[in-house]
Amino acid sequence: MPTVVVTDANVLINLIHVNSLELLGHLDGFRFVVVEEVICEISEPDQARALSQALDSGWISRTPLESLEGLELFTTLARTLGRGEAASLALSATFGYTVACDEKRVFRREAIARLGERRILTTPGILLLAIQARLISVNDADRMKKILEQRRFVMTFSSFGELM
Repeated sequence: MPTVVVTDANVLINLIHVNSLELLGHLDGFRFVVVEEVICEISEPDQARALSQALDSGWISRTPLESLEGLELFTTLARTLGRGEAASLALSATFGYTVACDEKRVFRREAIARLGERRILTTPGILLLAIQARLISVNDADRMKKILEQRRFVMTFSSFGELM
């Protein structure tokens, strides 16, 4: 049974920036899903088209947040988090899924409290999984890292080779 990963907008946008959203569809043992609240947050036309293509290609799938428990938790979380983050974390916490999000501070504290650190995945974590699965090389990931840093997403290590 694959690990279900509820993916927040920031991870999707980072992968779109490096033209690597398809990695989500090729990581064996994982099924990436997105809630409607996150889809609505991706409003830049090129990014919305890339997400639509990923959904159409089956690299990621739509999953509704509709359980009473999930909706109640969403309402609570939405007081301090953005709607996409709140919905992603609520779905993950309700069903024991993993969440993919690069947010720090309040989101990270809530995610650790509700899921534990082992069930939080980040953009660097996804790229590391892709290296381990031989979908990309360390050099590919380092090139993506440089592109993301130009877009103000800074990683605390100098090369993915350090993480191997």
